[in-house]
Amino acid sequence: MKTEVLLTRLAIGVSALALALGFASLISGLDLGLDRPSIKKLLLAVVFCAALLSLFYGNVVYQLTRLGEIKRHATRRDSVSDREAFHAIERPAPVGVLVPSYKEQIPVVMQTLLSAALSEYPDKRVTLLIDDPPATSGADLVALNATRDLVAELDDFFGRAAHRFRAAAEAYDVRVTSASVVVESEREILAGLYQEAAALVRHLGKLYAERSQPAFAHADAVFARDVIHRLVREHREHAAKLRSVKELGSQQIRREYRRLATLFAVPIDCFERKRFGNLSHAPNKAMNLNSYIGLIGRAFRVERSRGNDPLLVECPENEADLVVPCADYVITVDADSIILPDYIAKLVSIMEADAGIAIAQTPYSAYPNPPSVLERVAGATTDIQYLVHQGFTAYDATFWVGANAVLRYAALDEIRTVTDERGHTVPVFIQEKTLIEDTGSTIDLVARGWRLHNHPERLAYSATPPDFGALVIQRRRWANGGLIIFPSVLDLWRGRGSRRAGGLEVFVRSHYLLSPALANVSLLLLLSIPFGREFSNVWFPIAAAPYYLLYGRDLVRCGYKWWDILRVYTLTLLLVPINLAGVYRSIEQIVTGRKSAFARTPKIDGRTAAPACHLLALAALLATAVVSAATNLWFGSLLFFGFSAVNAAFFLYGILCLIGWREALTDIMAGIGLATVPDDPAADLATELIEEPGM
Repeated sequence: MKTEVLLTRLAIGVSALALALGFASLISGLDLGLDRPSIKKLLLAVVFCAALLSLFYGNVVYQLTRLGEIKRHATRRDSVSDREAFHAIERPAPVGVLVPSYKEQIPVVMQTLLSAALSEYPDKRVTLLIDDPPATSGADLVALNATRDLVAELDDFFGRAAHRFRAAAEAYDVRVTSASVVVESEREILAGLYQEAAALVRHLGKLYAERSQPAFAHADAVFARDVIHRLVREHREHAAKLRSVKELGSQQIRREYRRLATLFAVPIDCFERKRFGNLSHAPNKAMNLNSYIGLIGRAFRVERSRGNDPLLVECPENEADLVVPCADYVITVDADSIILPDYIAKLVSIMEADAGIAIAQTPYSAYPNPPSVLERVAGATTDIQYLVHQGFTAYDATFWVGANAVLRYAALDEIRTVTDERGHTVPVFIQEKTLIEDTGSTIDLVARGWRLHNHPERLAYSATPPDFGALVIQRRRWANGGLIIFPSVLDLWRGRGSRRAGGLEVFVRSHYLLSPALANVSLLLLLSIPFGREFSNVWFPIAAAPYYLLYGRDLVRCGYKWWDILRVYTLTLLLVPINLAGVYRSIEQIVTGRKSAFARTPKIDGRTAAPACHLLALAALLATAVVSAATNLWFGSLLFFGFSAVNAAFFLYGILCLIGWREALTDIMAGIGLATVPDDPAADLATELIEEPGM
């Protein structure tokens, strides 16, 4: 680790020195006067320097977060509680696991629910928040009923398993009362029960395998290895350990029975907010979560209303049709994600030990070994972001990453607001002012003095969009909102909240919010403006080189190859128009006050069509790079010629190999009305995943 720290510090120094020398050489080489050509050169110099400084900003932040991540990893202490420790606590904090879902496929939902239910913790319940329209018909109704049936099936399975182990624990209590406990016998009984637990987990794995599909094979491999097979192995090993232990005290025996009694005691249910007229129907994940969080710890009866949806009316528990138990912690897990068996115990123990933490998380990793090159490259950027987010915590600049997190209910309640929707007052815990609700809520919490924590261990995985069309929807949404939230970070710096953010924290947080605008506008300027030979300076590539060196090393640390950095850079270029579209939507919202439409990332069989406008923009950027290369070669600007030619090659490779020229041509022709796309239920669903605000 010392080597990596030294390399990172050296990289920062080399980049800063090379950039300074480059600017000094540029300024000294410009012959500026008061004539029009000189003014033009001055304007070009300002644009050029601003673009380079914006890119260098990202360079420095990456290297700083890398430094923070490495230091945290080197000083890491595995002091968090293990799963078994919670069974010694008389009343562990109750936990509610919420899985927001919209028209998900059964294997996707089943895998997520099973991973949450099998993540060991003695007092938890799992709720699937179904957001499908309840008034539906045809294939949609069949799919909705299949999801409901799946939840009922899993709840029944876990309920029957829990009853078996609870009965064994009660039988032990009877033996204790009658003073007929024989340690040797209890050892064998416990070992047999753990063997049963292993068999039950193995059976759940088989049930899932029967419903899985080839498209999920790489995700299934992780689920099977890190959840099913791991738990089967652990339960069997624990059974063998119990049989071999020489001494087994009464407290340990009681703890083992208590653990077994809660191992499968996981109520699994579903909730459909759109069935009720006085809950939010806003088409986004934040309000799906908010609707249920607002019910926690309360009881309701269902009142029918003429011609309208039923209403939930609060009432005493003994009169209730719906009782939502209290929860000290709320865990959110996206329906295309899984959490590992240690997830809940480790993260809850961190929050129990530190009452100032509002959110604890382990930013998700991409499923390894995906079937397509695009998915592999997009997954690589996700895994690099995992390291970056670990570095954020070193500077107290953690952002909530919404695919999974443990949320303290008291913290959510502190930032609670209300809004009016269709004549009803509905609560808002997780803000929905932007499409990046997790990022906005982060600033709300930090402004009130709460902290966020990234645990440096990979405990969660999430799906990566398998094709360019789905990736466009996801990344365009991610790029939309940072500019809107940025003023709130400045307010933190000015000390307008419960705490005042430090300069380094603001420096890091600001880049996270501004990078979609700064980096992509800068790349676009460098690709499209003919700056001329005066701006050609070898120090600038030298300043960029350390960043790519460290990025390549980090890719290797994450299990990728050095040369994957070339594909990552290609994807960065392909996403320029997509990110700029998200930035444009942010500016539009700032100017008009109208929120952007929420677009869910499609999780469907088949391919999601990419918007023709984005594909045409990529074609235009390719043409621009080719023309720029030719122009720079003609005028003898060899450095800019190399830059433009290399980028043209990357654009061409990306269109041919990451998107696919046939797919791109098909989507462009369909988008401009020169061809029709064959009827495809998957394509229809992808269209439905884009919803307008206020629907």
